[in-house]
Amino acid sequence: MKKIGMVGVGAISPIYLQNLTQKFRDIELVAVCDLVRERAEKAMADYGIPRIYDTMHELFADPEIDIVLNLTRPYEHFEVTKAALLAGKHVYSEKPLGATWEEGVELVRIAEEKGLMIGGAPDTFLGAGIQTCRRLIDTGVIGKPLGGAARMMCRGHESWHPDPAFYYQFGGGPMMDMGPYYVTALVNLLGGVKSVAGSVNKMFDTRLITSAPFFGAIVDVEVPTHLNGILQFASGAEATITTTFDTVYHKQDMLEIYGTEGTLYCPDPNYFGGPVKALLKNDGEIREMPLQFDYAQNSRGLGLADMAVAIEKGRIPRASYKQTLHVLEIMTAVTKSSEARRTLDLTSRYTPEKPMATSGLPGVIGD
Repeated sequence: MKKIGMVGVGAISPIYLQNLTQKFRDIELVAVCDLVRERAEKAMADYGIPRIYDTMHELFADPEIDIVLNLTRPYEHFEVTKAALLAGKHVYSEKPLGATWEEGVELVRIAEEKGLMIGGAPDTFLGAGIQTCRRLIDTGVIGKPLGGAARMMCRGHESWHPDPAFYYQFGGGPMMDMGPYYVTALVNLLGGVKSVAGSVNKMFDTRLITSAPFFGAIVDVEVPTHLNGILQFASGAEATITTTFDTVYHKQDMLEIYGTEGTLYCPDPNYFGGPVKALLKNDGEIREMPLQFDYAQNSRGLGLADMAVAIEKGRIPRASYKQTLHVLEIMTAVTKSSEARRTLDLTSRYTPEKPMATSGLPGVIGD
């Protein structure tokens, strides 16, 4: 059993704390650290965490900790992950791997030199919804995959998020924030991407926060907030992706996969469950397909649990840096392509790891 030390006890941490202490049996959360000590103390009290550290470096020095869980803000991911790697720890990070492609490459270089593993979110693709989609594709239900379309459309986070400013700063924006869910699902269903063409824009220079506790504050927008990409896959399939914080729209998510024999309507990749629907050429009616895997509920930490088992068994984790680095290059290439006004060939290569396997035991990862 691998022992985990968590750095960052912010907005995303409660579901990790719950799942790591109550759901997954292959890992044990033994320490937490946050710049606001009261947050760490609350986690300790609520979830029975044995130890609190005042600094991340003290946590990294704990010889009992095998894997550092990096739940800091996106623009902090690089420095925290780098420091943990240099201290000899495996790392599992919230998305994205880094705020730039160059940061991701540097982290992977250090990990490979030290023989360490980096894994990372999102792990929603390991849930029942996208895993069911993958089985339907792999077994030929929609024929040969020809392409897909992904769309995440909303008006931004300033009306509801308690601290939305960082979504509009370096490392933020809709592609870096929500794009990982959609791009990760796409590459798991269609394989690696070989080239990207993009067009990006920023429709508003400032944002007015209307949520507490920063009600009335004005935030400068430093990153593109409306991004369109065309992804050319190594298989020959082609998909489009749109992510935006600039629209008023009735439905946030859309993920579809098109095949020679039908279309697959995938669930929102921000979640672990369904529904999964299909329209087959010889049927003519959209039908809901039964989920074929476990983890339909919010199972954040599933990728971390799989990584712990993978390290023990000497295999590549399903949510390893081979995936998160490729996803990072795809996302950053959308903006780079727009700036260069041309299609960009990618340098990273990716082949999806094997699908999830059912162990038959709740909270135990199948190999």
